[in-house]
Amino acid sequence: MFNLILFGPPGAGKGTQAIKIAEKFGWKHVSTGDILRAEVSQGTPLGLKVKAVMEAGHLVSDELLIEIMESVFVNNTTVSGFVLDGFPRTLKQAQELDEMLAQHDESVSMVLALEVNEDELVTRLLKRALEQGRKDDTEEVIKNRLVQYHHHTAPLVEYYRAKNLYKEVHGVGSIDDIFAQLCSVINA
Repeated sequence: MFNLILFGPPGAGKGTQAIKIAEKFGWKHVSTGDILRAEVSQGTPLGLKVKAVMEAGHLVSDELLIEIMESVFVNNTTVSGFVLDGFPRTLKQAQELDEMLAQHDESVSMVLALEVNEDELVTRLLKRALEQGRKDDTEEVIKNRLVQYHHHTAPLVEYYRAKNLYKEVHGVGSIDDIFAQLCSVINA
């Protein structure tokens, strides 16, 4: 099984590319954000737990995210791979993901990072905020999210580099050009 982590800051295009990669290779696209939103909207026991956490303004715990990821892996045994989009976000989550995968005789196969400069990210996120009516996504909020991203994820880069799993792709250009680069790295 091929377990790909698609990595990058907010606005890098992870969601768009993860869907395209999953379709091309026949893998399951896993977005923890999408899973959490679906659970909340369906009113499942997990959704109720998550909703309470999010309404209180807190982040969903690492333990709960790992529980969700394990459920996804256990309930999708017939797929030949996974594309993890937006997870892990912290070193603790990466370590717990490794432990959970090892319990199922699996491991992370590759971490592919979309590298995009900050000015481009801010421009993309402001455009997305405008298109999707996200009034709270101001330039100041976006820049703070990027600072938080770099603070929490920098250790992940070194963690995966040390395991020789980390690869970078230039994330600026057309969606199709970036996709071609990603596929080239995956196929290598």
